[in-house]
Amino acid sequence: MNRVLAHTGAKYPILQAPMGWIARTALASAVARAGGLGIIETSSGEAAICQAEITKMRTLDLPFGVNLPIRFLSDDQMLRFVCASGVKFVTTSAGSPAKFIAPLKDAGITVYHAVPTVDAALKCVDAGIDGLVVEGAEGGGFKNPEEVSTLVLLQAIRARTDVPLIAAGGICDGRGMAAAFALGAEGIQMGTRFVCCTESPVHPNYKNAIVNAKETGTWMLNKKATPCIRALKSQRTQAIFEQGLMPADALKGILGVYFDGDMEAAPALAGQTVGLIDSIKSAQQIIDDTVAEFFAITARLGTMAQRHAFA
Repeated sequence: MNRVLAHTGAKYPILQAPMGWIARTALASAVARAGGLGIIETSSGEAAICQAEITKMRTLDLPFGVNLPIRFLSDDQMLRFVCASGVKFVTTSAGSPAKFIAPLKDAGITVYHAVPTVDAALKCVDAGIDGLVVEGAEGGGFKNPEEVSTLVLLQAIRARTDVPLIAAGGICDGRGMAAAFALGAEGIQMGTRFVCCTESPVHPNYKNAIVNAKETGTWMLNKKATPCIRALKSQRTQAIFEQGLMPADALKGILGVYFDGDMEAAPALAGQTVGLIDSIKSAQQIIDDTVAEFFAITARLGTMAQRHAFA
């Protein structure tokens, strides 16, 4: 049995990442209807709006989860709301989940925590986490400045623990999904791919910037400070990259990127999969194509294994 499917109730073990302001009902419901798991964000800090989005998703009777970014929550208001909301699946991130696990599990909620290192993974397992989202450095948004690829991180964590793993970072299709499963994952999470889908609420300029970018089209910024992020190359991010440090207010204009299409208003968060994404598709197309490609690849590999042949 696939434990990610058992924990999430989704048809396919494909999660949509919890991008701030973006991962709300319009996108999450499209992903869920397509067979994946939509995730509602709370990292935007707009507590009342995020709570309304969670309530709205509950009325749709679709599988979904909520992300709680621990470091960005000013109090326990959102935690208490989620525990009382009837949500069944939560991912935690950006900090230690130790104090969150007991109240969430007491509310009957399955909890996965996002980790960028083996040490963080083992601490979460010791704390009683149900599963892990393994975040490699290829992904967009907030990252660990000590870069470890998903390819390496999955293997290293799987070698030390048997909890279910969801692979995140550098995955946008069935090829990436098949590779992740070969390394021990039971699910995948995609962010940049779903930012650039029909149902994503972001401006077309942002989607087109993703489609037009090369595999070298992102930078890791602010590696010597906090927060470290991966974002698209632009005039603004080139200046930050060359300076080595990011101004404290650098992300202040992020809504201008997302919804006004001003690609210089702030660093436009994106992962290295920008080099693999060449079109804007619906969530249904993305998931259907990913699943079909995954099974085509694993069928071919299964045949190779049966024949003990490498071709």
